[in-house]
Amino acid sequence: MASPVHQTYLEKAKGILDRLAREESESIMRAGAAVADRVAEDRLIYVIGPGGHSQIGAEEVFSRAGGLAAIYSFIDDGFYLGHGAGRSMRIERTPGYARAILAEVAFEARDLLIIVNAYGINSATIDSAMYAHELGMTTIGVTSVANQRGLPQGHPSRHPSGNDLCDVVDIVVDTKMPLGDALLELDGVSQPVGPVSTMVNAYAMNSIMLEAMAELVRRGIDPPVWKSSNSPGGDEANLAVTERYRDRVPNL
Repeated sequence: MASPVHQTYLEKAKGILDRLAREESESIMRAGAAVADRVAEDRLIYVIGPGGHSQIGAEEVFSRAGGLAAIYSFIDDGFYLGHGAGRSMRIERTPGYARAILAEVAFEARDLLIIVNAYGINSATIDSAMYAHELGMTTIGVTSVANQRGLPQGHPSRHPSGNDLCDVVDIVVDTKMPLGDALLELDGVSQPVGPVSTMVNAYAMNSIMLEAMAELVRRGIDPPVWKSSNSPGGDEANLAVTERYRDRVPNL
């Protein structure tokens, strides 16, 4: 008897996560150290996920129980799928849109921007990296190299420059997502199924933050971390953290 489809999906997803953890360990550590450097200087960590589902990666580390509190995520209504999937796709393909979002913040050259986008080729993604570099900022890309390399130049999703995110950021964490995202072929279904981008993005983002926390502890710094408000003492534990960042992170 054949294995249930969900079990096959689990095994394939676990295989990708295992590769990500093993092959990207050095990059995750580098990214974590870069985050720790900024938190140690009492800087915010800026995160953008320029795309409908990629924005979930930016949300994953924002105001997150057990996560770093020094996070400023750009959670944009334009990318939000709730206002229409087609609208979201058109916006992520619009040159200049991400620049307008990022221009809301008066960045400094020592600041850091994490760009999480599974595909790594749309205009909002590439513009985010280019804008940050113009300001002298450090950039981290959480993305799939295989997808970027496999997508031909001239594809309508691509930034006019034709750049891949992995070529225009300082640190790349390759999520190992296959070209097209989906993992499985099912008899009777014309297209691949079983997307993996959200889970690998979430794992990579949380891994970076965990390594940052561990590095801060090694430096004798107590990392600012959120406690779940839905746990005993959660509201009380978060009070000081909220006061520390409320004026600097508008969407808290």
